[in-house]
Amino acid sequence: MSDSSTSTLTRTWVAYTAAGVVGSVHRTADGFAVKRAGHEATGTYPTLEVAMQALHASLGPGAERPEFVGH
Repeated sequence: MSDSSTSTLTRTWVAYTAAGVVGSVHRTADGFAVKRAGHEATGTYPTLEVAMQALHASLGPGAERPEFVGH
């Protein structure tokens, strides 16, 4: 169970759904980069919450919100 209260000291958050790993968010010098499983990185976002929302949106309409686990 992760959200914007997750420590931003973490460098990587892996996104899971019932189907398995769907992507990840990586902290960078410029913000937070989003990468869907099996795809190139899709962009850099200013906050962790915005990056998590972008990853969720990239899964398509009706997709369940992933659980983000910091590593």
